Amino acid sequence: MVVAYTIADLIKKGLEALEEGEYNNPLLDSQLLLCNVLNVDKIYTYTHKDQVVDSHFVDKFLNLIDKRKSGYPIQYILKNQEFMGLDFFVKEGVLIPRPDTEVLVEYIIDIVNKGYFNNKDTIKIVDIGTGSGAITLSLAHYLENVHIYSIDVSDIALQVATENSKKLGLESKVTFLNGDLFEPLEKLKLQNSIDIIVSNPPYIPTNDIAGLQKEVAEYEPKLALDGGDDGLDFYRRIVKDSGKYLSDNGVLAMEIGYNQGAAVRKMLEEDKGNVPLSCVEIIKDLAGHDRVVVGFFKAIENGDCKLLP
Repeated sequence: MVVAYTIADLIKKGLEALEEGEYNNPLLDSQLLLCNVLNVDKIYTYTHKDQVVDSHFVDKFLNLIDKRKSGYPIQYILKNQEFMGLDFFVKEGVLIPRPDTEVLVEYIIDIVNKGYFNNKDTIKIVDIGTGSGAITLSLAHYLENVHIYSIDVSDIALQVATENSKKLGLESKVTFLNGDLFEPLEKLKLQNSIDIIVSNPPYIPTNDIAGLQKEVAEYEPKLALDGGDDGLDFYRRIVKDSGKYLSDNGVLAMEIGYNQGAAVRKMLEEDKGNVPLSCVEIIKDLAGHDRVVVGFFKAIENGDCKLLP
């Protein structure tokens, strides 16, 4: 005998299955997966909760619940993640954008809007580690007079980011480049002309990756997570070469792990032979954790960071 399930029955069934795992919001996951299968929004599931669901969709939904229960990220199932109020296409092979990274993006938007680059017709930005394009395309969307050189070594990441640029109508403001860190900039002769270098580099210590939440450790790309033995390998490389590309008034801003602020700040302050820093600041996230390190390359009045938000 075939069991008839209503929308409410399936959401409850999905909730019960996912509550056995380590998920932040099993009810929401169950709702979103059913919405995905039925191609409806959440409101529909409330207003049609007694609707009987075709057995084909029931099977498809239960298969997705099993997949999610295994730890597979829901963002990869839905192929979508919201970031900075924008919808980004994501798939396996690219890092899923996190709310923490919005601190970095909002900071850059703030200093530009406060007039730090008022003397520039076009602000040149380099984003190292494109991923889904979340940082690059958010900056391109919210800032008018920018052009962004967005770099990644991953072909999958560049494909996804390019698709997102088309989806958001931002192709003309971005140049995607394949290569390792600053390598692709060599041919473009952009030395000493970049106004902002921004990056969310891999910063998880190699031995810590296995202990991360299952959906991160097993499914997200290690290429985007692994920061070497102490998690700081990419910061060393970025700091070492950034002075070669930044303009006289340039800014270097990087997302960091919650316990890496002091180490990265010291790295910036001690490398003045390559990077003529006038000011280094650590920006905290809403939870009060160190989240972004920013180096300003302009002589700021009295040595104070008075132009910082």
